Amino acid sequence: NLVRTRPVVVLGVHRAYLEAGADLIETDTFGGTRIVLAEYGLADQACALNLEAARLARQAAEEFSTQARPRFVGGSMGPTTKSITVTGGVTFEELRAAYYEQARGLVEGGADVLLVETCQDTRNVKAALLAIQRVAAELGCEVPVIVSGTIEPMGTMLAGQGIDAFYVSVAHARPLAVGLNCATGPEFMTDHLRTLHELAATRTICFPNAGLPDQEGRYLETPESLARQLERFADHGWLNIVGGCCGTTPAHIRAIAQMAEGKRPRVVKEAPRRAFYSGIDLVEAEEGNRPLLVGERTNVVGSRAFRNLVREGKWEEAAEIARRQVRGGAHLIDVCLASSERDELADVPPFYERLIRKIKAPLMIDSTDAWAIEVALTYCQGKSIINSINLEDGEEKFARVCPLARAYGAAVIVGSIDEKAQAFTREHKLEVARRAYGLLTEKYGIAPEDIIIDPLVFPCATGDENYIGGAVETIEAIRLVKRELPHVKTILGISNVSFGLPPAAREVVNSVFLYHATKAGLDLAIVNAEKLERFASIPAQGRRLAENLLFNAPVQGLDDRVAIHQHHIAAVSEHFRGVAGKAKKKEAGLPLDERLARYIIEGTRDGLAQDLDLKLKEGASPLEIINGPLLAGMDEVGRLFAANELIVAEVLQSAEAMKAAVSQLEQYMERRETAVRGKFVLATVKGDVHDIGKNLVDI
Repeated sequence: NLVRTRPVVVLGVHRAYLEAGADLIETDTFGGTRIVLAEYGLADQACALNLEAARLARQAAEEFSTQARPRFVGGSMGPTTKSITVTGGVTFEELRAAYYEQARGLVEGGADVLLVETCQDTRNVKAALLAIQRVAAELGCEVPVIVSGTIEPMGTMLAGQGIDAFYVSVAHARPLAVGLNCATGPEFMTDHLRTLHELAATRTICFPNAGLPDQEGRYLETPESLARQLERFADHGWLNIVGGCCGTTPAHIRAIAQMAEGKRPRVVKEAPRRAFYSGIDLVEAEEGNRPLLVGERTNVVGSRAFRNLVREGKWEEAAEIARRQVRGGAHLIDVCLASSERDELADVPPFYERLIRKIKAPLMIDSTDAWAIEVALTYCQGKSIINSINLEDGEEKFARVCPLARAYGAAVIVGSIDEKAQAFTREHKLEVARRAYGLLTEKYGIAPEDIIIDPLVFPCATGDENYIGGAVETIEAIRLVKRELPHVKTILGISNVSFGLPPAAREVVNSVFLYHATKAGLDLAIVNAEKLERFASIPAQGRRLAENLLFNAPVQGLDDRVAIHQHHIAAVSEHFRGVAGKAKKKEAGLPLDERLARYIIEGTRDGLAQDLDLKLKEGASPLEIINGPLLAGMDEVGRLFAANELIVAEVLQSAEAMKAAVSQLEQYMERRETAVRGKFVLATVKGDVHDIGKNLVDI
């Protein structure tokens, strides 16, 4: 309100900072949305106040601008007093409308760039970015945006994201700069800024507080001490824009400007094509962790239990299914609420509202309804995946969904379907992939690394002769797509391959198929993470029967491919019928040491505690148990991983089982006064493939 009642005072503040050496000054509009102004009875004046604030800043900037050194106006857009994820009390649409009104006033008032700053919740940020996109479209001009997050002392934003997940979640908007401000002084920003510097394909900005305020609200960093700390960042080459936030007076800005004079700005490099997805947590689809596992059970079509919970409106219990999938090893969660029995659009809000509070993993929105997809995207903090589009109706689905992917920052899955049919042969699958890739990159502006090709899986055990050889065609299609379109990712719904088989057979056939698809280059796999049989744990005979079925291996005395196919279906079904019960009895009958090793190899804790107690009662010491059967299990895990029979996620599960065993045994270990517990340091480049190994050793 001061921009209207005391404009001379506001101008005086602007001039003081410009005189101190600021190149960019912010408008007095940090709380300028109608959401905040409503608390003071000023909601209806939001646009006018922002416009006037920008004019005042523009006037001051023009007074100090020269041809050699122009001064710029940044339209300040704070987080409002509502965090949609943390505090609630506001809808996504209300945020978007409020930010639109503010952005329009700032741009029309003469702001050069808009600063979406002090970001605490990326859903708020996405509402702001969408609002700014609308303003730019309506005014027919480009509106540069700087996005700056606030990382709390605990290392994340209030809504939970770290700086890497935050950057990936906003990078689609191609901001002029991304960075950090407020919250803390520069000391606590070091790790986050370094991470951002390594990740960002745009400029970086840092404008911290003058330290953390004391109990009297005083900021204790002096101009000299603040400039000295920021100088470290500049000397490392981590910064393009530097400044000050709360508690930084003109004297602080003068010291920072003098420090920055002549410093070399950070070099902005073209980003490598890396495929990131984020919820609260960040995951990357890359060679070292293939395949990422996508939990499939939150699907009304594929899970009767989930469908019944949705039908009964038991949203908490339905969201728990997703949490169990994450605990079972899923890196992402696929959500399908599309049902002929219910209104999908009505089910999205109550389910997603619970879901985002139970899991940190990225989400895969499984729907063909563009309206439902957009509503779901408003609940996603991070970079989600839209599953899926195809060419069955030509470009119609692309035209509806791709603009949403661009606006909200999502990857898209393309199913291998065109106007002719579902692609069955490897050649047809590759043809669809080529065509989709061309359209998405050239017409719709989707980055290659945000395209995920689904070659489609056909059931191998229904007896339908049209599907014979389908598994081989899919595996070979993956190989062709990865070779010809190296930056795209591939995905399969694994359980489709075993449809029609007994449950125990399905788990084995799924696992064997996943193993061969992964060797061909599969990047993501939609699976039931709680019931994924480990390839390395499947007995040789079961593995051979599954491979015979998948590859329709020759059978002596049979020439007809259909007869061979029927033979393999019968052999698999017969072998696995009722096998689940037998397997458990066989496991229970193993010697105790073998059982203990098996827990580690299988990565399970079910029964581990009881068997450890049994071993202790036999008189074995804790260290004998660790160095004996438990390490024997880990040795076998290492051998299986080296032979490509275990994936990284499974090795981590084995490590967690080992950790649980050691934790239980520690309480029985002798503690001697002379014993010294040593420490050793493990270090890797953050995000490097070896980081996985370091974390594994840490576990």
